[in-house]
Amino acid sequence: MLRLAGAALALAAPPFALALGNGFARTPQMGWNPYNAFNVYTTEAQYHQQTDLMVSTGLAALGYNYMIMDSGWQGKSRASNGEFQWDTSRVPAGIPALSSYVHNKNLKFGIYSDGGYFSCGEAGRQGSLNYERQDAKTFAAWGADYLKYDNCFADGPNTGVSYNPSYNLTVHFTAMRDALAATGRPILFSVCEWGVQDPARWPGSAVGNSWRMSDDINASWNAVLRIINQVVPIVGFGGPGGWNDLDLLEVGNSGLTAAEQQTHFAFWAAVKSPLIVSTDLSKISATALAVIKNPRIIALNQDSLGKAISLKRRYTDDNDVWAGPLSDGSTVVLVINWQNNARSLTLQLADVGFASATATDLISGSSLGKLSGSYTATNVAAHGVVVLKLSGAVTVTAPSFTQYPASGFTLAGGATLSTVNSTSVAGYIGQGGTATVKNVNGGNGGTQLVSFDYIDADFIFAGSEKQTNYPNSRLGYVSVNGGTPVKISFPISGQSWTIQYTGFIVPLSGFKAGTSNTITLSSSSGYSPNIVRVGVASPSTAPGTTVAPPTTSQTGPTTSQAEPTTSVTSAPPTTTTSGGGSGCSVSLYGQCGGSGYSGCTTCASGTCKYSNDYYSQCL
Repeated sequence: MLRLAGAALALAAPPFALALGNGFARTPQMGWNPYNAFNVYTTEAQYHQQTDLMVSTGLAALGYNYMIMDSGWQGKSRASNGEFQWDTSRVPAGIPALSSYVHNKNLKFGIYSDGGYFSCGEAGRQGSLNYERQDAKTFAAWGADYLKYDNCFADGPNTGVSYNPSYNLTVHFTAMRDALAATGRPILFSVCEWGVQDPARWPGSAVGNSWRMSDDINASWNAVLRIINQVVPIVGFGGPGGWNDLDLLEVGNSGLTAAEQQTHFAFWAAVKSPLIVSTDLSKISATALAVIKNPRIIALNQDSLGKAISLKRRYTDDNDVWAGPLSDGSTVVLVINWQNNARSLTLQLADVGFASATATDLISGSSLGKLSGSYTATNVAAHGVVVLKLSGAVTVTAPSFTQYPASGFTLAGGATLSTVNSTSVAGYIGQGGTATVKNVNGGNGGTQLVSFDYIDADFIFAGSEKQTNYPNSRLGYVSVNGGTPVKISFPISGQSWTIQYTGFIVPLSGFKAGTSNTITLSSSSGYSPNIVRVGVASPSTAPGTTVAPPTTSQTGPTTSQAEPTTSVTSAPPTTTTSGGGSGCSVSLYGQCGGSGYSGCTTCASGTCKYSNDYYSQCL
């Protein structure tokens, strides 16, 4: 949706300003949940079996210590005094007995409930809405150490799932947060709102010990990619006591290759997501079990510093480079192979700010010795990952950038310029619309680092990743001096058009020495992001304003990772109105007349157009 003039740029405050402060989740929680293996039909016998296997497989000894129930245990009516009842056909001995079984194995017991009238899954199973105090006391009396709190039927007793609820979700979740605190029993609070209303920016850290930052995962590579792209702008919001929850692990389930499962697990661990196994441990393969038992990858997740990795470079259709600091002063680096074939994969150390470093392969545990300049891993599987721990690093000087703001772009073919909170933003780049930056200083020519500040809130929910190979991103094409356009996959900047992502750096070739260069942005696949400015690494004598990049250009952009402190909303475009009005509805996915997953935009002109299944616009 291209509500360009309706966007208001948001400035950043330091992330993680507030924390729940209940003493839990100083590192991300680890455990087991049945949903991806047994859905909402898990029986008491299966809970017993999986509890035993958590111990016998050695997972419990590695820190997977929460055994967490999911939906399906609840009765369909309450007792005469209003207390929760369990389904005796599913849990014949009762929840207190199951809690004791788990505790007797030296594990912690997790219960499930829902902030709505009913719970997710089978119809009629009770939720906790309007019973928060009573249910919290009941859960505490049953010995619960953990509550997974879901979001179904929260918008009404007849609305199972709403991705655009009519109320502020924090009302339901803070009610249960406060009810748990009032019990006096320490209970970890896991908020499961599927990423609706951008929970990282509530901030989630003031509401729960973790918050789901995306919709449900499934065992497909595109679902993993959807979640990776969605976490890009919010990695800075997690920290000790509260974490971005990327959802349950799919390791051990069919649908992902062994290499994809390794990448999935390593990324979840390094970005500091809770690690909740969700597979049938009686059937897990030795390969999958080895993945979730790798002590070096687990150590990344449980590192006391609590800093997530952030995106450093994206070589679209080739590889991603992510990195982040560890408590011992070292740096973890992940290089993800986006290609569908096994191949060699090279890391340029400069991409993570280093000239040289001593390296350890954290998947195998092998010492790689001292690396200088670059490192090439051979035979990296399709969608596989290289995970390195770099220590004793020699740093390189961070580049400075000459910035070219959108106000100086030459726009053509329908591209437009809007003023947003005193800042010019270029939009409708694509569908024939182009934006050209002229008189660019290319330094000594050749390849230069180019930085983009942009806005993109075209986020999607589960299932929609099937429609595109680039879920939760927009494609832009960038040409230097009329050369072949380079495709760039820009991850979302946030869930509203008020948030910009800063410092997305891409190396581009084709520059000439001097200041006669041009950079042209276009898109043949819908629309590119809305561009705030373009920066080029070049000498300080270049035209424009040369500024040293913020520390976020090396550690991840903070403008899109922190709670906005400034949000001034300008008037919406005259061509569109939001909700109601005349004309046709245009959904997020381009279906005229559809409601979409995020509501719809109404075209006042009465005419709508869609370019493909992913982007839409009003005429």
